[in-house]
Amino acid sequence: MIVIGLSSGTSVDGIDVAVADLALEGGEVTLAPIAHDTFAYPADLRADILAVLPPATTTIGAVCRLDTRVGRAFAAAARHALDHLCPAGRADLVASHGQTVFHWVEEGAVQGTLQLGQPAWIVEETGLPVVSDPRSRDIAAGGQGAPLASTLDTLWLAGRDAPVAALNLGGIANLTVVAPDGTAVAFDTGPGNALLDAAAARLGEAMDRDGRRALRGRVHAELLARLRAEPYYARPFPKTTGRELFHAGHLAAALRGLEVAEDDVFATLAELTASTVADACRGHGVTEVVASGGGVRNPALVAALRRTLAPVPLRAAEDHGIPSDAKEAYLFALLGFLTWRGAAATVPSCTGARVPTPVGRVSPASATLPFPRSLRVVSSTGGAGR
Repeated sequence: MIVIGLSSGTSVDGIDVAVADLALEGGEVTLAPIAHDTFAYPADLRADILAVLPPATTTIGAVCRLDTRVGRAFAAAARHALDHLCPAGRADLVASHGQTVFHWVEEGAVQGTLQLGQPAWIVEETGLPVVSDPRSRDIAAGGQGAPLASTLDTLWLAGRDAPVAALNLGGIANLTVVAPDGTAVAFDTGPGNALLDAAAARLGEAMDRDGRRALRGRVHAELLARLRAEPYYARPFPKTTGRELFHAGHLAAALRGLEVAEDDVFATLAELTASTVADACRGHGVTEVVASGGGVRNPALVAALRRTLAPVPLRAAEDHGIPSDAKEAYLFALLGFLTWRGAAATVPSCTGARVPTPVGRVSPASATLPFPRSLRVVSSTGGAGR
C-alpha cells in the first residue's frame, strides 16, 4: 500500500508529510520511504494554536474553529502529497496524527488526549480513507498513548548485539530502548525543544535558530539545578509529558530571583535536555543513540548531547535509512497501515497498556452500499409497520 503520513508535533512548526510504500508479509513489515516534505502552518493559524496551549485558557468555540482550520491545513498537505509526492499521483490511505493541544495526566496516569484536525476534510479533499486519532485507543487500554514512536523503533532497531536507543527531539524528547531480544521500553525523558522555544518566545522570537544563542551562552549552574529538580525526571516509566508541564511558566518559576543572561538561559536549557536524555540512556546501558526530530537541527543541542552521551555515539536516523525530519510522519504512516490491515500497532511494554491494540479511528472514503430505499420497523412481537 502507498500511505501518506501526516504529523505536527508539540513545537507546532508545521505539518510533516511522508509517503511510504508499506507491505506486511509473514510477520515482517517492509517500509520503503518514497518522499517527504514539510508545510509551514499559516502564521495566523500557528499563532492561534499556540494561544490555546496550556497553561492558556480558551473557549470551546475556539477549539471548534481550530479543529476545522487544522483539518483543512492537513487536507491541503495531503492533497499536495497526492499530486506531487506519490508515484503516479496515487495512494491508498492517509494516516493523520493531527495537532496535539492537550495531554491529560493525573498522578502519572493518562486520562485522555486531544489532537485537533478533523479528518473529514482530508477524506473530502483526497477521496482516500483516513486513519486518525492514533493515541486514544492505547489510553483506553490503560496506556499512556505515547510514545507511539516505539512501534517503529522496536521493529526498526531489533536484532542488535546490545541495547540501542531511538531518540526523537521534538517539543518533548522521547526515547525508545530496544534490547537485543527485541523487547523494548519507551518514555518521554522531558523537554526537547519546548523550553528552548518558550525562552525564544520571551524575546519575541520563534526559536533559537541554528542554536546561536545557546552557542554563545554558558550553562548557569543554579538554574540548571532548579530545572533538574522537577519531580518528573525521577518518576518510573512508562511516563509521558507535554507542554502542560514544560511551558513558559515552568521556565519563569525556575528563573525567579536569579539574574541570568539571555544567552545563558538557552545554553542551560540545551544542557537540561541533553543531560536528562543522557541520564535515561545510562540507566539502560545504551550503546548507540539514533536521533531524529527538529532538535537535530540545533547545533548547540546536538553538541551538548554528544558531550553528555560520550562515549556512546550519537547517530542520525539517516544512517539507518529513515530521514530525520520525516521520521514521525513515516511513523504515523506505519501505524495507519497496521491498523488498516487489522494488525496490532502498539507496544504495551512501551506505552503501559494492558494489551497491544490497533490505533485510531477509520474514516471511510466512500459508501459501499447505496442509500436504503425505506425503513421497516419490526415490533418485539413480530408485527411490522411502516
